[in-house]
Amino acid sequence: MCACARPSPPRLAKVCLGGRGAPGPPPPQPGGAAEARRSGGGGGGAGLARGAGVALRAMPAARGAARRCALAGPPLPVPPPPLLLLLLLLLVLPVLPAAGTEGKARSCGEVRQAYSAKGFSLASVPYQEIAGEHLRICPQEYTCCTSEMEDKLSQQSKLEFENLVEETSHFVRTTFVSRHKKFDEFFRELLENAERSLNDMFVRTYGMLYMQNSEVFQDLFAELKRYYTGGNVNLEEMLNDFWARLLERMFQLINPQYHFSEDYLECVSKYTDQLKPFGDVPRKLKVQVTRAFIAARTFVQGLTVGREVANRVSKVSPTPGCIRALMKMLYCPYCRGLPTVKPCNNYCLNVMKGCLANQADLDTEWNLFIDAMLLVAERLEGPFNIESVMDPIDVKISEAIMNMQENSMQVSAKVFQGCGQPKPAPALRSSRSVPENFNTRFRPYIPEERPTTAAGTSLDRLRTIWRTMQHGVTDIKEKLKLSKKFWSALPYTICKDERVTAGPSVEEDCWNGHTKARYLPEIMNDGLTNQINNPEVDVDITRPDTFIRQQIMALRVMTNKLKNAYNGNDVNFQDTSDESSGSGSGSGCTDDICPTEFDFVTTEAPPVDSDRREVEASATQPGCSLQTLLLIFLSLLLQRQWR
Repeated sequence: MCACARPSPPRLAKVCLGGRGAPGPPPPQPGGAAEARRSGGGGGGAGLARGAGVALRAMPAARGAARRCALAGPPLPVPPPPLLLLLLLLLVLPVLPAAGTEGKARSCGEVRQAYSAKGFSLASVPYQEIAGEHLRICPQEYTCCTSEMEDKLSQQSKLEFENLVEETSHFVRTTFVSRHKKFDEFFRELLENAERSLNDMFVRTYGMLYMQNSEVFQDLFAELKRYYTGGNVNLEEMLNDFWARLLERMFQLINPQYHFSEDYLECVSKYTDQLKPFGDVPRKLKVQVTRAFIAARTFVQGLTVGREVANRVSKVSPTPGCIRALMKMLYCPYCRGLPTVKPCNNYCLNVMKGCLANQADLDTEWNLFIDAMLLVAERLEGPFNIESVMDPIDVKISEAIMNMQENSMQVSAKVFQGCGQPKPAPALRSSRSVPENFNTRFRPYIPEERPTTAAGTSLDRLRTIWRTMQHGVTDIKEKLKLSKKFWSALPYTICKDERVTAGPSVEEDCWNGHTKARYLPEIMNDGLTNQINNPEVDVDITRPDTFIRQQIMALRVMTNKLKNAYNGNDVNFQDTSDESSGSGSGSGCTDDICPTEFDFVTTEAPPVDSDRREVEASATQPGCSLQTLLLIFLSLLLQRQWR
């Protein structure tokens, strides 16, 4: 029998009691409205959820009780309390976070502010965390990042990495660029002042005779400049040719009573080494000039190669695996709502070692190159000192001329004996005696009489330039020492940057790739092969970067040339880009671009004047050209038969 109690006031809803006995207030039941209220008040979203479940389970019993009471009396005017609770829950649950999110949605305010500071629009940035199933790189948990944000931040991480490498390598690049420019300017000015000094002194000392034969000396300096700027010049052959030409001119001056043909003068030049008309000056000067110029040219070319390698290697192109690792390290903290948390130092090192694995492989050859540069710099400061050659070159050549004057009779006699008696000159010229012609024109040069006017100023300028260049070489040496092991140290240099990581001292409150905690994996060793187990970057160790390997080869070639220059030897090479143009002399270095990859060649181009003589000699022998044509014809026949 159903007993329906009508508590006072009578307008309240009837409560159907399920048991017998006197009517009274219903006993509290587990899962009822009271428990729901307790759950909702004390447990936040989880408590409300539990209350909603209890209310749903109580609904069938409530409907049955309502039917029984409806049979016993008039209908209830107000819905039962569990139904009110259910309606409330249906309105509240959609905006409540899931269980375990600390009761309320985490704000993305800090992320919005940091994201806007990077220059991005806030249109797609949520105000509160959203589900992260759409993320492709960052952890797929509740996040402040949309797919669009993740893509933009990924590109941002790539850009920042490229800028970091370029900024960090700025010191090395500027070292080579600025020092190359200064050394090149000093050396060129040194050559120009040495030539100007010789011209001023010889005009004063020898007057018109020098001016009539000045092209011999001008050609000497032109060839020295061409060699320094990368021209295919054999220094020894060029200097031998200079002394041979000077002997020809001098021999005519000391024997004006004779007429000498081109063939006769060529015969005279062949006696240069045998007769030694200039004494020991040519031999000594050749050794000094060759060593000094080989060292100077090789050193400035080494600065050029170092500059270009540093410029090229510092322009990195990160792989897709590297870009993923950079995004995860630099900007996944944003997506986790932790934009102020920086990566752990060791975490950064593993990412950088994976991304810069090929650059680290450059380190061994780079260090050998720097060591070779330092050795040549020491030569330039010591035994291969260019000042010891260029400053007194005018005095040394003048000394050689005086030796020729003193030995003129013996030299002439031996030449006449070897080359035959020359034809007498016209009567007007032979009437002048040899002593009168020579001694009034030439006089010994006294060093104390060195000019003190314009020429003296140029000599002082010459010494000032050299002292400046010596200081420059010392400065270059110090900077080169600092650049050793640069490429293997690059990850450590980047990760020390306070803009990138939390620093080595912070091990707990830093981003480890997943959350704010200590980074546990070990640090990888340097180089490509050591990245096989890198936990952060997917590196294909079977595919070395061909571009980096090209730079390694350029350094290896330059190091070999520097070692030869240290020993006073020259390894001739030419730019591979000149091969297509058919030029055999080499284009040389410009102020901006010099070759970095070279082909070794075993022959040198002959001096300019020897080419001229060979052409003239061949012109006087028509039989040789006929033989040449026959040889060409036979070679063509043989080629056809071979095919």
